[in-house]
Amino acid sequence: MKPMMPMFLPAAQMRLATQFARMAIEANMVIGLRMAGMMGLMAQAPGEPFRMVAEKQAAVSESLFAMAQAGMRGHSTERLLSAGLRPYGRRTRANSRRLSLKR
Repeated sequence: MKPMMPMFLPAAQMRLATQFARMAIEANMVIGLRMAGMMGLMAQAPGEPFRMVAEKQAAVSESLFAMAQAGMRGHSTERLLSAGLRPYGRRTRANSRRLSLKR
C-alpha cells in the first residue's frame, strides 16, 4: 500500500494561509470602518450600506466562477482555493483603502 501524499505542499499551504490572513485582517478593518460610519463617528458615503450588500453578491459569483475555471483546467486544490479567495481579497483591499482615506 502506498503512503498517502499530502494534499498540499508546505510552501503552497503557506501561500494560501498568507493570502487568507491578509484578507481577514483587511476585512476586519473594513467592518470596523463601516460600523464607525454607521454610528456616525466618521463620514460615510450615502450608498455605503447598499454597496456593502451588493458587492458581496458580485464577489460570490466571481469566486465560484474562478474556482470552476481552475477546477476545469485541472489545477491543484491550493490553486483552486486561491482562485476562490482572490475576488474577496481584491474587494477587501479596495474597501480598506477607500474607507480609510481622510475626508
